[in-house]
Amino acid sequence: MEIGILQTGQSPLVLRQEHGDFVDMFQDLFRPQAFTFRRYAVCEMEFPTRVSDADGWLVTGSKCGVYEDHAWIPPLEEFLRNAYRAGVRVVGICFGHQIFAQAMGGKVEKFQGGWQVGMKSYDFTELRTSNLTQNNCVPAWHQDQIVSKPDRAKILGHSPHCQYAVLGYEDRALTFQPHPEFTKPFMKDLITLRKDILDAALIEQAQESLTHHNDGLAVAQHIAAFYRQAL
Repeated sequence: MEIGILQTGQSPLVLRQEHGDFVDMFQDLFRPQAFTFRRYAVCEMEFPTRVSDADGWLVTGSKCGVYEDHAWIPPLEEFLRNAYRAGVRVVGICFGHQIFAQAMGGKVEKFQGGWQVGMKSYDFTELRTSNLTQNNCVPAWHQDQIVSKPDRAKILGHSPHCQYAVLGYEDRALTFQPHPEFTKPFMKDLITLRKDILDAALIEQAQESLTHHNDGLAVAQHIAAFYRQAL
């Protein structure tokens, strides 16, 4: 199975040699699934020709906001709508979660509660899988959130800090606000790197959270099953 990765951003350059870029992180995450991958740098206006060019699509995270005025955002939204209509499965992570919601009629804003950084606990029971339950920890790194979900989206995961943590769209798209591809070593270095934008209390809380378990692999297993199931 070939997954097309729609790359909307990159990891910080100073961390890339040790931890890889976002595409590398996803390839590592899904290595047990034996998927093949093809990257499209949509943030540089590199788009697939057709939605059928891959068996499924994955939209990465980004430092950009989905509501910002970038030339590549409208064609990305149109591509995602076309994939949805064609029944080619889409998975979105963080920015990908938000851009799919916006493309389908939802709204994204900066969260009034501020940055959400570190290992966060989520209730994934609505995903109805034995691997994910009421208390799963997954890395989070975001300031924006979906504040109004699309009508056709079903809430499949939530937490006290994120009402729309996971959304499902009629078995055609599945999107997550947290980052299952992030490792704790990457998170540790990212927190240190971005001390310029995080206050001291949040940094301390985020660093402490890294002692918790990481259920990113269980999330990846669920995503892989989603890609493989027949429409």
